[in-house]
Amino acid sequence: MRIVGGKYKGRPIAAPKSNDIRPTKDRTRESLFNILTHSYSDHLKDGRVLELFAGTGAVGVEALSRGAEFVLFVETSIEGRGLLRQNVDNLALQGCTRVFRRDATKLGPRGTVDKFDILFADPPYSQGLGEKAINTAADHEWLREEALVILEEHSDIEPKLDERFELQDARSFGETRMWFYIYNI
Repeated sequence: MRIVGGKYKGRPIAAPKSNDIRPTKDRTRESLFNILTHSYSDHLKDGRVLELFAGTGAVGVEALSRGAEFVLFVETSIEGRGLLRQNVDNLALQGCTRVFRRDATKLGPRGTVDKFDILFADPPYSQGLGEKAINTAADHEWLREEALVILEEHSDIEPKLDERFELQDARSFGETRMWFYIYNI
C-alpha cells in the first residue's frame, strides 16, 4: 500500500497481516480524493478529518498528504492501532494526528476537541455500524455545520441516516460503495 497523491505521494503505508482489517484500496482512495479535490476541496484544504474504524489510517494519511490540517483516528483493534502508530511515526505526523482507542459507535462527548470538517467511516461491512457511528458523532457534536460525511460500505447496502444528513452523491467501486452527505444541524 502506498499514498497515491499529495506531498507524501509514493510513500509506503504499513498494511495489515490479518484479514481483520480491510484498508481502502489504493485505486479506490485515489478515486475518493479525486472526488474530494474536485467537489469538496473547501472541506479538505486545511480541514480537520475524523476517521472512524480507521484500521491503517490510509484515508486520513492521504488527507494529510493532500492538505488536511489534522486527523483524529478512531480504532479499537490492537493491530489497527499498531499500524496507525507505525504510519504516523514513519511519516512524522505526530503533531497533526491523534489516535483514540474507542468504539466508533460509542464515541461519546467531544470534550475540548475541535469539531471536524470531514468524517470518513469505513466500518465492517453489512452490520449497520457506520450509520450508528455517524449518528453518534452528530449527536455528540463532533461535526461542524455542513461537514462532509463519507460512508464506505458494501455496495448492496442502502444506508439509513436521519434528516440531518443530506445525500449529495454515491459512487460504486466494485463491491464497495461510498455515500457522500452534507451534515446540517
